[in-house]
Amino acid sequence: MAWWMAAAAAAFFVKGLCGFANTLVFTTILSFGNNNIHISPVELLLGYPSNLIIAYQERKAVNWRICVPLSLLVLAGSLPGAFLLANADAGAVKILFGFLIVLVGAEMLVRDWKPEKGKEQRAVLIVIGLLSGLLCGLYGVGALLGAYVSRVTKDSHGFKANICVVFLVENTMRILFYAAYGILDVPAAVQAVRLAPFMLAGLCSGIVCGRKLPESAVKQAVVVMLILSGLALIFKNL
Repeated sequence: MAWWMAAAAAAFFVKGLCGFANTLVFTTILSFGNNNIHISPVELLLGYPSNLIIAYQERKAVNWRICVPLSLLVLAGSLPGAFLLANADAGAVKILFGFLIVLVGAEMLVRDWKPEKGKEQRAVLIVIGLLSGLLCGLYGVGALLGAYVSRVTKDSHGFKANICVVFLVENTMRILFYAAYGILDVPAAVQAVRLAPFMLAGLCSGIVCGRKLPESAVKQAVVVMLILSGLALIFKNL
């Protein structure tokens, strides 16, 4: 239980700081001793209120022209992702998740080196939305959404507002999918309730620190941690 408490506090500290990546941190810490099918529903129940809190806090920066199309594309990919989670081999899932962490971390580093913002082609939007929906259904990971939203928003307020609105839509549908497939059950709900105080403590601490600490330094530390964790997860399950 101690690892679950630490994972909740650390993951939602990152959520409060950056607006996303809580699932990557939570799953990375717990995947060494637990299967993703037991981790994802708990993280989903913890993540829903955190998205609601941030979306409300940053509501003035919501841009519906960003949120609506991304939400529709994410929903289109969530159903097959949830199906894979219920039927995939646990070892293979962990290896794939490790590769995804490394790839997302590398993309974040490149994005920091080339921070220009501009319009993306529609084809890029469609690919990112569908793949993000698949990853959200499989792991609850919205890092690809972060890669896109960061390019079409002006600041951290806009980024957090829009990505959390999309997450709220996706979370709502994924709760229904997980319940239908039997992934979301009473033990997962009980575990989420037990971890809620640690989630709230981490989230509030992250929000406060995000207002005081340099965002670039914190983001680089998170990226390095994710890449190293992903590599360790890959080698452990090969």
